[in-house]
Amino acid sequence: MGKQIVVTVKPGSRKGPLVETNPAGSMTVYVREPAAEGRANKAVAEILADHLRVPKSRIALVGGATSRTKRFRID
Repeated sequence: MGKQIVVTVKPGSRKGPLVETNPAGSMTVYVREPAAEGRANKAVAEILADHLRVPKSRIALVGGATSRTKRFRID
């Protein structure tokens, strides 16, 4: 069982790809991909893997597939 993180996703953003962390520790991930057919979810997982310096295979979406607030597990 790995660590879980909660992120807020901003799909279709011109600002992306970008990860912002506020002082309280919450993360906002901006992606250019639209929130259609899971494309934004896949992009967020890839950006988080790069940001956290872990392989993409260690990141899994565990909650919020259709929501802007998502939970990811990092193994």
